[in-house]
Amino acid sequence: MEVEILNSNSLQKSLGETCIVCDEEKELGIHLYTSFICRDCEKEMTNTPTSDPKYQYYLDKLRRVKNSPLYS
Repeated sequence: MEVEILNSNSLQKSLGETCIVCDEEKELGIHLYTSFICRDCEKEMTNTPTSDPKYQYYLDKLRRVKNSPLYS
């Protein structure tokens, strides 16, 4: 019996990535440092006026984005 070992990178690519805003797994989106934002949330965030209460929600979610350390 042959067993295939999947590393976390290949599994991540096949299932998509978890969006830091909606916490759902999606395949399409953008990366900010090491965080992923799905295309739907990106569009919603960029079209939300600053006067909308959802704007603060998006700001709070974006605070979860961390700079990746630079190794030399």
